[in-house]
Amino acid sequence: MAQRSVQGSVSYHSGQAAELQVATDYERRGYSIAHRRWRGAGGEIDLIARDADGLVFIEVKKGRSFDRAAARITRRQTERICASAAQFLENEPGGQLTNVRFDAALVDHSGAVQIIENAFGQA
Repeated sequence: MAQRSVQGSVSYHSGQAAELQVATDYERRGYSIAHRRWRGAGGEIDLIARDADGLVFIEVKKGRSFDRAAARITRRQTERICASAAQFLENEPGGQLTNVRFDAALVDHSGAVQIIENAFGQA
């Protein structure tokens, strides 16, 4: 197997493990995971969590440190996630009036998780 495809495979599986870890963290806090890797016209949303208050759209980023993981979230990416979230909301009973939040879930090299609630508002 070529070096590039090995690295790609490692990154893919590392990302899946980080998403599973974050999903478990949200479930522990009382959320249900409505969707994993939901794809809309704007792109993919890593996790969509639901509780009695509404929905949380979650972007999961893994890096050597929390700062490096956070730096990987670009403005263009947040715009695509927001576009996909708007599409997702079309099928919700409250539509665009549904209570939503956009979180960044950062995972460092040790597997520690840091949740930044309303992260896109802080960009």
